[in-house]
Amino acid sequence: MTIFDGLRQAIDDLAGGRTAPDDRSGGLRAMKAGLVQAKMAIADLHDGVAATRGRVEREQAELATVERRLALAEQVRDTETVAIAQRFAQQHRERVAVLEAKLAAQIAEVELAERELAEMTAQLKAAAAGVGDLPPSRAPSDAELGLDDPAPLQRDLDALGRAAARARAEDDAEARLAELKRKMGR
Repeated sequence: MTIFDGLRQAIDDLAGGRTAPDDRSGGLRAMKAGLVQAKMAIADLHDGVAATRGRVEREQAELATVERRLALAEQVRDTETVAIAQRFAQQHRERVAVLEAKLAAQIAEVELAERELAEMTAQLKAAAAGVGDLPPSRAPSDAELGLDDPAPLQRDLDALGRAAARARAEDDAEARLAELKRKMGR
């Protein structure tokens, strides 16, 4: 089940004449609300991509550090340190591979959701043609469907994104402080 299944069914019902004429305007409002929810879900997917991309970058940096340490241990012929560094390097390589696969899947999911949203928006416009006092000879405009001004939604999404980024930064700072305290023996 995707984020668009309910919206798709409502559009199909409206376009297929399975919605009573007096329920059509309410159905259109519900579909518009569904489109807004879908846009918010896509924004969440974008946030997930950004978070995974950050994890990939951090894991790649860790891998580079471990590989540098491995090279230094090999230079001084410290077999115990070499063995430990090889084990950690392998762990980081595996994590990078898994995270990169996850990132690719998330990007594909975002692209799919964005295509579905574009399709649903077009279907909603087509289904709404001739509804209410709109003449059936033309499709309704974005403004008539309430889709023309994404600014309020975008402001809300941007604010949520900033709040989430701020929370992640605070969590990261707390984790670094805890690690520093642990290293200092506190």
